[in-house]
Amino acid sequence: VHLQASGGGLVQPGGSLRLSCAASGSRFEINAMGWYRQVPGKRRELVAYITNGGNTNYADSVKGRFTISRDNAKNMVYLQMSSLKPEDTAVYYCNVDYFDGADAYWGQGTQVTVSS
Repeated sequence: VHLQASGGGLVQPGGSLRLSCAASGSRFEINAMGWYRQVPGKRRELVAYITNGGNTNYADSVKGRFTISRDNAKNMVYLQMSSLKPEDTAVYYCNVDYFDGADAYWGQGTQVTVSS
């Protein structure tokens, strides 16, 4: 299984970014897809996830600013981030759980930096 994340970068406070993650390499159907983030010295935290039925869940810190979506035909998950704040600065990781009985898989991470 391979997860390729993209879309990170440097953005000013109040700006927007869209992260994408493409999943490939499994013959199984995808269950949940999500995004996590991590800053140095802190635990990786859940940002948002979306189930195969389209149900979503968000961290309180991003509710109303971030939107997760998925394209099942393309095995992709997206994170639209708006009204970005400096505290959103982190490495963002996509996470994909297949119906294969194995643990969920992680992408390589993409850096998001919010700074003026």
